[in-house]
Order: sequence, then structure tokens, then C-alpha cells
Amino acid sequence: MRISQDFAPTGPDVATTARRRPARGRAAAALTAAVAFALVLTGCGGGSGAAPKFASAKSSADADRVEPLAGAPAPKLPVTVDSADGKKVTIDSTDRIVPLTGSLSEIVFTLGFGKQVVARDITATFEQAEKLPVVTRAHDVSAESVLSLKPTIVLADTTTGPSEAIDQIRDAGIPLLVVEPAKGLGDVGRRIDTVAEALGVPSAGTELKERTEKRIADVQKSIPDHTDGKKPRVAFLYLRGSASVYLLGGAESGASSLLEAAGAVDAGKESGLDKDFTAITSEALAKAAPDAILLMTKGFESVGGMDGLVKIPGIAETPAGMDRRVVTVDDGVLLNYGPRTDRVLTEIVEQLYAKGGKGQ
Repeated sequence: MRISQDFAPTGPDVATTARRRPARGRAAAALTAAVAFALVLTGCGGGSGAAPKFASAKSSADADRVEPLAGAPAPKLPVTVDSADGKKVTIDSTDRIVPLTGSLSEIVFTLGFGKQVVARDITATFEQAEKLPVVTRAHDVSAESVLSLKPTIVLADTTTGPSEAIDQIRDAGIPLLVVEPAKGLGDVGRRIDTVAEALGVPSAGTELKERTEKRIADVQKSIPDHTDGKKPRVAFLYLRGSASVYLLGGAESGASSLLEAAGAVDAGKESGLDKDFTAITSEALAKAAPDAILLMTKGFESVGGMDGLVKIPGIAETPAGMDRRVVTVDDGVLLNYGPRTDRVLTEIVEQLYAKGGKGQ
């Protein structure tokens, strides 16, 4: 289970997984189900909380827009492409596009097809998409709603479900392409290329991929040297206070690639957590010993900001808790690994290496 920008795991559907587990795993299944429920919520409880100690210089308005390529693309269709679920998909029109995840919506809009998108997943929160009708919540696709819009192409990824809805859309004769999800920076270009090829604009995909990769590289050049020779240790926590979900990310959480690109150490991964997430305990936090904590903005708010964060057992005793040191990034972009990843990396770098912060 890797928590993505889409507020949903990128592995098998968690509700289905929980149902398959034996009785001895019910406690873990209950936690998984709670996470799954929390992930599809667009707003979380809790007060607005205190501002992060190291605030980003980027505005939320800037972070919540995509930047399309200049010029309208001219698709060369039809094309036949390989779907991640082993099927061949032929696309002969991009007149009415329905991306079933927020991250795929971002790629489609950035490639210049925003005017052809007729619906969105609830996690496509950026400004250009916000007025589109919501037809899905990642793991809860409404096939009827999708089909009512008469799409000419539907884009999904391997976590989109339920499978019955995917089958229903395909059985109606709609071309549906399944794309492998992103797990790190190395997947950004692949996903852009896949979507661009399906839309008949591979050259635009190449342009966007090169633009994105260059911007990410430029951000990495701005990372200051560590004067003490040590990289800052950063723990990624997934929090939903209103649902009592408190998790520490490990090697498969999805955050490791970002943290390492920002010149940091993923404290959870480094402490031996080789899976995705584990429940937060004082022992696990003590072993991770983070210098800073990475959080989604709504997760930070859901526990009451900094004052609430340090009340979670074990947080106050970590170097990050003692320094009240957090890095926050908007939920809708943090683990997207797409055309806006350079902005995400910029926010992490600016907050992590703020004047007076460790790592300087």
C-alpha cells in the first residue's frame, strides 16, 4: 500500500485485501480499512493549526495550477497502445477524455488537452479542472457516470477500481488505457510518454518530459551543501486525525525518492522499515530519529497543527519534535510524480534548508 497523490493505495484495492485476510489479521485489516476510508476524503477534521516552522515561499495558488505546454497539440490518430493490464487499446479520438485519477488528469491538462477533458476524479484539485463533474473517487469509479459523458478515451491506472466498473466501461466499447502508477522520480517520464502516446502526441510527451526532468535537475542544483557532512533525516508521516490514522512511512511509502532527491535521508526507510507504512509508536519514532517531519498539509491540519502533532506519542522526543520542525506540501501534489514534481521538490528543499535549519 503506497499512499499517492490520489489519496488511495497504488497496490490492490485495500477493501478487497482486507476481506481476504484471515481472522488473525483482522486488527491490521481494520487499520488498512480505516486508511482506505481516510484516503478518499477531500477534507479532514481538525483545526487549521499553526503554520509550519519553515514556510514555503510558493503560494498555494501557484501550486494548485498546471502549466500546459505552449501551442495546441495536433494528435495523429488512430494509435494502438499497450495497456498495463495486458490489453491492446486503439484510440481514434481525443474529443472527450476522462482521466480516472488526479495525477493522470494533470498530465493530460499539461499536454494541452484540458478543453477535451469532460470529467475528473475527486483528487484532480488543480484550478483548471475544479469545475468539471466528479465521476470517480479512485477506488469507487461510477461506470454509469463515466458512460453518460460519452467519452472517446478513458485513462486509469492499476489501482483504479472496482474491476467490475472497468469491465463495464470496456464492454460498452470505450477505449480504456491502464497506466502503471508512479513510485518515484524515475517513473515521471514513463507516465508522461505513455499518456502522450495514447493521445497521439508523442513529440509533445517528449517535450514535457524533458521540461519536467530539467526543472527537477535545476531544483537539485539549488540544494546547499551539508556543512556537518550529514544529510538531514526526514520521516514521512501520514496522518488523518479525524479517522485516527497515524502512520510512519517506510521504503515503499512513495516519499523516499523525493526525500533522497532533496538531499535527505528517508528516516523510516533508513530505520529498517522496508514496506510501506507502519503504525506510529514511540519505539519506531525513536529508531527513525528524524530531524524533520514531512506531512501532507491536510494531515497536519487534521491533528491541530504543530501543537497537536507533538502530542502524538513519541513525536515530542524526536529531534524534529523538539525543534518543532516540519515540512508540509499540499495533499494533491506531494506524491504525484508528474509535471509538477519540480514544484514539490522546490517546496521540500526551501523548507528543509530554510535559514537556521539543520542541513545548512
